[in-house]
Amino acid sequence: MDGCIAGVRERATWDQRTGRIRVRETSDRTSGTRAPDGQVTATPDHQPSGRQEEIGKEQLVVDTLYARLDELRAATRARLAGVRRGGPSGSPQNRSERDAFATLYEDRLAQLESVEERLTFGRLDLDDDTTRYVGRIGLSDEDHASILTDWRAPAAQAFYRATAAHPDGVRRRRHLVTRGRSVTGLEDEVLDLSSDSASQSSLSGEGALLAAMAAGRTSRMGDIVATIQAEQDAIIRSELAGALVVQGGPGTGKTAVALHRAAYLLYAHRRLLERSGVLLVGPSLSFLHYIDQVLPSLGETGVVSTTIAELLPGLVADGEESPEVARIKGRASWARIVQRAVRARQRVPAADQHLRIDGHDLVVRRSDVRDAIAKAHRTHKPHNLARVPFVREMLGRLADQYLAELGGPVAPEERAEVIDDLRRQREIRIALNLAWMPLTPERLIEDLFVKPHRLAEAAPDMSRADRAALARPQGSPWTPADVPLLDEAAELLGEDDQAARAQAKAEAADRAANLEYARQVLESSGAGGGIVGAEILADRFGGGGSRLTTAERAAQDRTWTYAHVVVDEAQELSAMAWRALVRRCPTRSMTIVGDVAQTSSLAGARSWASMLDPLLRDAWRQATLTVNYRTPTQIADTAQRFAAASGLPTSSLTSARDVPGALVLAPVPVAGAVGPEVVARVRAALAEFVGPDGAGRVAVVVPAGRVGEVREQLVEAHGSTPLLAGPAAALPGALAAALTVLSPTQSKGLEFDAVVLVEPAEILAATSGASDLYVAMTRPTQRLVVVHAQPLPGGFAD
Repeated sequence: MDGCIAGVRERATWDQRTGRIRVRETSDRTSGTRAPDGQVTATPDHQPSGRQEEIGKEQLVVDTLYARLDELRAATRARLAGVRRGGPSGSPQNRSERDAFATLYEDRLAQLESVEERLTFGRLDLDDDTTRYVGRIGLSDEDHASILTDWRAPAAQAFYRATAAHPDGVRRRRHLVTRGRSVTGLEDEVLDLSSDSASQSSLSGEGALLAAMAAGRTSRMGDIVATIQAEQDAIIRSELAGALVVQGGPGTGKTAVALHRAAYLLYAHRRLLERSGVLLVGPSLSFLHYIDQVLPSLGETGVVSTTIAELLPGLVADGEESPEVARIKGRASWARIVQRAVRARQRVPAADQHLRIDGHDLVVRRSDVRDAIAKAHRTHKPHNLARVPFVREMLGRLADQYLAELGGPVAPEERAEVIDDLRRQREIRIALNLAWMPLTPERLIEDLFVKPHRLAEAAPDMSRADRAALARPQGSPWTPADVPLLDEAAELLGEDDQAARAQAKAEAADRAANLEYARQVLESSGAGGGIVGAEILADRFGGGGSRLTTAERAAQDRTWTYAHVVVDEAQELSAMAWRALVRRCPTRSMTIVGDVAQTSSLAGARSWASMLDPLLRDAWRQATLTVNYRTPTQIADTAQRFAAASGLPTSSLTSARDVPGALVLAPVPVAGAVGPEVVARVRAALAEFVGPDGAGRVAVVVPAGRVGEVREQLVEAHGSTPLLAGPAAALPGALAAALTVLSPTQSKGLEFDAVVLVEPAEILAATSGASDLYVAMTRPTQRLVVVHAQPLPGGFAD
């Protein structure tokens, strides 16, 4: 493409709803360059000399900010080097303090290094004749005067929310277009048309947003911190308490809003969140790889990212099963089923058991077992922990029988010795285990699938057909749908935590002093507002120099509870998966983003109320995103018509862009001509949308059963292998390729410059086909090419 890109010539109109200028792209082209990170810099045919002068002034400011950033980096590196030079010598306390300081400086340095790109991107000219620059982090000069405002700070809020109707004290908002450390362009919005700025500025409206939308896609999602829109900003800064559901159609920026909200909450409520951390749950490992640079670029590195399949530490859940089996496992009734399965392992024997121990006759009486079980239940402890009082009670009763045969009173220490001897007897251990078996979650759940009588005992209301569908051989790999069941079992079974409790009690006395000392350290070091707080630093002082972050400790602990949970593509989660997540957030402080019209899982949500009311009751609220920033109008309108024709519960949606020629219907006369047509369309899309610098992505979305076939055709035609989204471990590589072949489910949450969609009628005929096809249609940012031999589904024609 010789460094040229499909450009945007903007036609501005006033948007009464938002109070901002609405820009529509036309079919004109403009020259420009695409930076290595995919950022598009538009180059107008000419720029007034006044504009060049303004760029020069802004360059001086940007140079000053980067110089300060370099100073802080150098100072932090020097402090870190000084701590490391201290070596491992000294008392344990001194070593712990050195390790804690080292971690503090490492985290601070990581934050400073991660904001190199677009350190500052905005400027506000205020009514009081002051100027405020907005950037990724806050910076102060040597006199502690603010020179750059963190985008999350209250002082930066007007950058995203101010409109001409509600200027919020802002006369002019300026977007700075940068490449590396150079200012390459300016984008002004004058909110006070009577001010002097109105005559000095070009009313270019949403140009910065349009440039970002026109930029070529890469293998990583970029942040939107420079182009957050008013409705997005209101959600990002919404209060922490309760669960916030962000409903939005394709391309509305749900994922970006969720990530920026996580960064904002960590900034605004750091003292509350840093101790327990934030959990981010995504739909797949490829999705997590796609977004994994966003939070670090916003200055946050302490978020735990996972999927439901990886929720349990040390458990691999890579097995596959049919959508119908996953639907059965996702039902909320499994909470009762697992509970019954646990109770079934606490049973009174059918008859008294007579044992001969050291020449004495003992009887494991049914009445004693019943009483001991009842006593254990009154402790309200999980199964394995409650087994301890059960065994203690039974051994006591058996010891009484043993001592009664000896005759006469015995000293307490002698009775303890008898109990200890009885505990070692194999016959007694077997009898007590049969009455109250210690279990692991894996053993309990697997028994339900491999032993039909166990499932029938625990799930008497389940149909025979459903029980038969769940049957599988012993040793089968765990599946993602098994994980919530295992988590439920782990919660009901529990683990023997006596040693952990003893250690916690021993450390409790030291922690208060460490916390106070940590606060003093942060204040004296000037890092009191940094990404490491007193709570974390105190833990490191008191933990023998542990280098584990909150995120690392949380990821290793199944019972860890988080201060906030962010769930993306939340409509796909089953009722049992929601139980597992709510268990990890007792405060119910959550950000839940998704679109019920895109639900492909049979166990997923068809409405937010039906899924969330049973768990959250009235402790959740909903916000809706209404503007589609990704998908051009022609594609978006077609997708909305198809969704309406298919009965999908779509949200109200308005596309922000018109891109002429965005939708191409490519019918072929016979099924055998589909392959060659796909090859030709892919070749054209690669030539148009993938630049010489590697920016730009093309996807071929095909029915799930045809992925391998299409891949082979493309390999043969292009002479090189396009990376194919396959097993989870291979997905990051697949997304790095310019050309990717995906099923509709694999494309969820991703976006590409161009998508070649193959045989939509065949996709529609599959399980959850309407939702899958709706997802596939809304992945492109520039063009959708539909190749088909079968008739198109309803809604494709206007």
